[in-house]
Amino acid sequence: MTDDSAGRGEILIVTGMSGAGRSTVANALEDHGWYVVDNLPPQMLSPLLELAGRVGEQLPRVAAVVDVRGGGLFADLPAAAQQLRDANNLRIVFLDASDEVLVRRFEQVRRPHPLQADGTILDGIREERRHLQAVRERSDVTIDTSNLNIHQLARRTADLFEDDDAPRHRVTILSFGFKYGLPADADLVADMRFLPNPFWNDELRNLTGEDEAVSDYVLSQPGAAEFLDAYATALGPVLDGYQRENKSHSTIAVGCTGGKHRSVAMALALGALLERLPGVQVRVRHRDLGRE
Repeated sequence: MTDDSAGRGEILIVTGMSGAGRSTVANALEDHGWYVVDNLPPQMLSPLLELAGRVGEQLPRVAAVVDVRGGGLFADLPAAAQQLRDANNLRIVFLDASDEVLVRRFEQVRRPHPLQADGTILDGIREERRHLQAVRERSDVTIDTSNLNIHQLARRTADLFEDDDAPRHRVTILSFGFKYGLPADADLVADMRFLPNPFWNDELRNLTGEDEAVSDYVLSQPGAAEFLDAYATALGPVLDGYQRENKSHSTIAVGCTGGKHRSVAMALALGALLERLPGVQVRVRHRDLGRE
């Protein structure tokens, strides 16, 4: 293949578990100007990249959906992606969800899993996980869609891929409540339960970490400022390393008991510190705020 990489923009491979939202991601990418090719055999990736190189700005951002619908052809994806990655601005996004959620989604649409054969839906899911393990390990972005509806997944896709002049690394700081479970797609988790809980303060109980009174209370507690400074400093080399390894997105989860007070206030404060880092774009989300 000729080296046309200089004329290319972004190349994205969308793959992952059946039922995890590949079609939703493909549609969202199209909505934001990507040229999307669905159900592409891995063997066709090289010709697609050659075409993208020849037409230049006409196809600045190309996404190929590659998955187990390709049957035996899919087995070549890890090798094909590795071969193309060094010479191209190529990334892999992997969509995942828990087995329980995937089973429920297949049951809701009353469709068999493409790999279940004469077995159950769960048999098909387990077989697919085995096939996809190598690809998942090589992915640049992993999105767990277990707790996302189609609108939330489309928004998440837009947040990750809609900008032409994208930063080298995007950080999502996600506040959450431990009592609702750990975020499945968190790269790092910080526990704010070492701080006093504003829930036990009658004046603060009905407020949230977004309110100034709660934020001031949390940040004034012994150890809060020291933790923020030390954690932001420790994250500096980590995020630098992610950029060197072409990891385009990471999720830093910040938790407390219910995800309402301490985790929200500390996530916002951490976001303000990380925004100062070069090449990093920060977005703060609150998973469980309003859940109580």
